[in-house]
Amino acid sequence: MGKILYITTAIDYTNSPPHIGHAYEKVLADVIARYHKLKGKPVFFLTGVDQHGQKVQQSAAKAGVRPSDFVKGVTGKFVDLWKKLDVRYDEWAETTADLHRRVVQGILQRLFQEGQIYKDKQSGYYSVRQEQFLTDKERGADGEFGPEWGQVELREEENYYFKLEQHRNWLLRYLDNRKDAIVPDFRQTELRNAVEKLGGERQSGSDLCISRPKSRLDWGIELPFDKNFVTYVWFDALTNYISFAGYDPSRSTYNSQPSTFLEKWPALQIIGKDILVPAHGIYWLIMLHAIGFPDEAMPQLLVHGWLNISGTKMSKSLGNIVDPNVLADKYSTEAVRYYLMSDIATGKDADFSEERLIERFNADLANSLGNLLNRTLNMAHRYREGIVKARGPEPPLASQSLDLLRGYERSMNAFEPSAALSRVGEFVTTCNTYVEMSAPWKLAKDPVREEALDHTLYALAEALRVIAILVSPVLPKGAKEILYQLNWSCDYSLKDAKWGGLPSGHRLGKPVPLFPRIEL
Repeated sequence: MGKILYITTAIDYTNSPPHIGHAYEKVLADVIARYHKLKGKPVFFLTGVDQHGQKVQQSAAKAGVRPSDFVKGVTGKFVDLWKKLDVRYDEWAETTADLHRRVVQGILQRLFQEGQIYKDKQSGYYSVRQEQFLTDKERGADGEFGPEWGQVELREEENYYFKLEQHRNWLLRYLDNRKDAIVPDFRQTELRNAVEKLGGERQSGSDLCISRPKSRLDWGIELPFDKNFVTYVWFDALTNYISFAGYDPSRSTYNSQPSTFLEKWPALQIIGKDILVPAHGIYWLIMLHAIGFPDEAMPQLLVHGWLNISGTKMSKSLGNIVDPNVLADKYSTEAVRYYLMSDIATGKDADFSEERLIERFNADLANSLGNLLNRTLNMAHRYREGIVKARGPEPPLASQSLDLLRGYERSMNAFEPSAALSRVGEFVTTCNTYVEMSAPWKLAKDPVREEALDHTLYALAEALRVIAILVSPVLPKGAKEILYQLNWSCDYSLKDAKWGGLPSGHRLGKPVPLFPRIEL
């Protein structure tokens, strides 16, 4: 089968239902996965949910249900949404799964036996919301802890610590040697700066607290070497990326791992900018290094920005959460997927706008692509009984489609679907201009221009076939419908996007309006 491209997203915390930010990340991962499958690359796409932690335990208690029942309800909402948004993953991760628990406990036991985990007592200010001890660097200019930390209280507690700091110099060297460890590159600079001033949960030192006493938190994975403690949620949640890919903690070296794991790893991990530092960029990379993963086996982190409302981050407290379920029901799955991928540049923050969703759909899909499809098929049936013939020299659209394919691949390989869609959109506009310039309705009236009419109609139909293939990662249902109306096979690959795929004398299907305008 060959090397598999392993794509994974951050798993979603089940303390609250999904919002549009979750939807953006999952659709982005789905589009990247579909694109590589289109290229003929085997892909393994993992996503899932993070179900442990103090906040979940507190929310369950407030709701009067067991934590297991609480997370089951929220998990169902994520599963239903990804199905609605046509996100096709290959494996679903839940941190309450027995497989995951065994891997987490196996890694913890190994690190403990190697002396990389130790027990110590800590006292200081503790953020209940973020489930961590705070240091002076978390104080604001006024010397107080900001509202982002929620309730802060003095606490003394004995816990287990992972020797994070001893790996700091390795992480700096790794980031210096691999320039594409983090995408986009300015996020790598941001991470390196954070590593240079590495500080963790403790007032003294930079090691990571990896446990919580059962006396205040019992909803988690029990430490294998001390039954009075459970695992801190980050050490638990991050491990899902390898546990559900087949990692075996009982095997002492990386190269001795099962072939089913080695054929997938390392992964492309898609995460939000808020969990790059310290969770994924520091904790996760160091955890992997500590259990023997070589530098060449480190995952690549693709970091996206936030979807804001008028420049403000969405939050439950502000009441500005956008529900993607409502959007999909109101405007369609394809409209939501297209907006998220066309209007948001990967890696940058963006303001969510329902008005922009409508505007992009109407302008790009209804008025441009949908109109091109409908006009082409109608003219082909009116003037040639639905049959298109390749006659005469190659049309200008042929060379333009070649340029389009090259630019499209460059953009998609750089994880920039918005740029790829922009190129496709320009080509669709060119095709619509070609209709006006060639004027098939005039050619049909002149018997001498029969070859020119066939030439034009074939070019338009072939252009639509190419367009459908290229938009298929973002609009899988729309692309399938375009190809159905063209009466062309829906079993295709990126290689089929080269010009000339429609045979001369091909009979087209009947036109059906595909992207009806969204009317306010």
